[in-house]
Amino acid sequence: MIAVNYTTLRENMKFCMDKVTDDYETMIVTRKDNKNVVMISEETYNNLMENIYVVGNKTNYDWLMESKAQLENGNFSIQELVEVSEDE
Repeated sequence: MIAVNYTTLRENMKFCMDKVTDDYETMIVTRKDNKNVVMISEETYNNLMENIYVVGNKTNYDWLMESKAQLENGNFSIQELVEVSEDE
């Protein structure tokens, strides 16, 4: 996580935005009166929203936790994938 003040952000906007998008950094923009802002990439934001949606639903969350427990307990199988050509 990187913290920059508003003036630094304004003077180095491209560099800061590139750090956020290219390096997946989270940037805190500090402002007067503690009215700070967090800058994340759109990709990170979309991932965060999807995760909130998935784990926000109790049924989905319970299913994920059961699947995780099965994996951790070695209760899984490996399947061979068979590719099907368009001609078939």
